[in-house]
Amino acid sequence: MRQLTIGNVTLENSYILAPMAGVTDLPFRLLCKEQGAGLLCMEMVSAKAVQYENRNTYALLKIHPDEMPVSLQLFGSEPDTISEVAKRLEELPFSILDINMGCPVPKIVKNGEGSALMLQPKLVEEIVTKTVKAIRKPVTVKIRKGFDDEHINAVEIAKIVEASGGAAVAVHGRTREQYYSGQADWDIIRKVKEAVSIPVIGNGDVTSPQKAEEMRRQTGCDGIMVGRGVQGNPWIFREFVQYEETGVIPKRPTAGEIRNMMLRHARMQMEEKGDHLGILEMRKHVAWYTTGLPNAAKLRNEINQTESYEELERLLTERIPDRYPERNQESGA
Repeated sequence: MRQLTIGNVTLENSYILAPMAGVTDLPFRLLCKEQGAGLLCMEMVSAKAVQYENRNTYALLKIHPDEMPVSLQLFGSEPDTISEVAKRLEELPFSILDINMGCPVPKIVKNGEGSALMLQPKLVEEIVTKTVKAIRKPVTVKIRKGFDDEHINAVEIAKIVEASGGAAVAVHGRTREQYYSGQADWDIIRKVKEAVSIPVIGNGDVTSPQKAEEMRRQTGCDGIMVGRGVQGNPWIFREFVQYEETGVIPKRPTAGEIRNMMLRHARMQMEEKGDHLGILEMRKHVAWYTTGLPNAAKLRNEINQTESYEELERLLTERIPDRYPERNQESGA
């Protein structure tokens, strides 16, 4: 099993859960950890919100002993704010601090944060330098290919991250303007890997163990970060590990396993966030979990009306058998 060392942190394997707002909350991270993820990235947190002691933001900072090691991700554009908040939070039990320079969401970009930082190399240098000096834990940065087709500068930014003391860089192979459309450019990950000596983590279009190995072969990257490929699919980490160890393509979970995971996920959500919010948040997860199952569209419509765990359990138990006939297993919604 390939280990991955980032600063003074050595991961059991090189498969990493990407930070995703509204997705990588505590319950989902715990499920991914059980399935074998080497590192879990938390939802991104606003440095300014922490500075102003926003109550909702502090809820995002909860870390469970069973999920470590975890990476805490801050976003912002002010070097002093980010570095000071990093220092304030360092007593929390995260292992790695990540700085978001890849988020494409308009309200983040409009504030000069997230992927907008890639347009300001000098500011990137100042942010990373000050944050590295402020804390003892490794500092990493998540970037994109560039802001748009006229600004493809992932290599330049990665070099700045390395020179400023960053311990690793994660590269998503799309520009900000692409969001998540089109195909991820793995060649830019290869170019970054060739340009720096710190670990490079590849991100974009990894949806199976075979894709993970293909990315590794094409780019030489040190780690694999998976985002949308893990939505409704925490088993992907188990499959990464099994495939690397045996070379055998693992079997996909049965319908019954998917159903049982959804119900367990729902119970964890409710325990963490309360009955009402927990069930509401499960609706999007159920949509992801049921992708590809027979009659999934109809089931999703019914799930979107549910307001209690009992209703959810009844629907999933009635609609999803332990196994579908083999020929239907790949049916679309």
